[in-house]
Amino acid sequence: MKKVLVVDDEPAIVTLLEYNLKQANFEVQSATNGVDALSMAENGDFDIVLLDLMLPQLSGEQVLKQLRMDRNDTPVILLTAKDTEFDKVFGLEMGADDYIPKPFSPREVIARMNAVLRRYEKSNSDSSSNQPANKGEVETTGPFTIDHKKYRVSTGDHNLKLTPKEFELMQYLVGHENQVLSREQLLQGVWGFDYSGQSRMVDIQIAHLREKIEPDPKKPKYLKTVRGFGYEFSTGDDDE
Repeated sequence: MKKVLVVDDEPAIVTLLEYNLKQANFEVQSATNGVDALSMAENGDFDIVLLDLMLPQLSGEQVLKQLRMDRNDTPVILLTAKDTEFDKVFGLEMGADDYIPKPFSPREVIARMNAVLRRYEKSNSDSSSNQPANKGEVETTGPFTIDHKKYRVSTGDHNLKLTPKEFELMQYLVGHENQVLSREQLLQGVWGFDYSGQSRMVDIQIAHLREKIEPDPKKPKYLKTVRGFGYEFSTGDDDE
């Protein structure tokens, strides 16, 4: 039986989801504020979390950010009244696995949960093929040193302040150095899904990473755009 944490400060929504999830054979626990949600998510060994963004004490965004910073990869589906493209991309960029705007039907929530769980299980079973080969805890390419155990990238004696997702993207790019990767490949390899229409999220994250690794982000030296195909990471001297 899959274990789900429902986080929302509206009692009617919690009751509705609890009833329908139990009918669908899920084990359900709930929280109504961000502080309790974070504690439960960190310690409760849940299979998936349904997380509202507008929460008292600690926002859903802060809860999600902290989970990902703590390397907690439990699937998270955001439940929120916000429904702009920016909000969707921002939530997914932070590490959410899906996004369901309110109002929603319990049937839709359960269907999306099952889809995320299938993707997550498949991603874990295929991790050896999706992730770059293990080259040890620390590897160096060009000016970059990647510490896979400490989740740190440095140049010389300077540590780059990367977010968890930026580190995962950098790690994936280094593992596929000198290869042209499509946006779809990056979505699958870094985010673990290949939803159509989410390629903008890749472009945004690439732009953020360039700001931190490139001497001149407007004229990238290492992380280049290959027009019509995607992106290529290379530390060679064949600058354009």
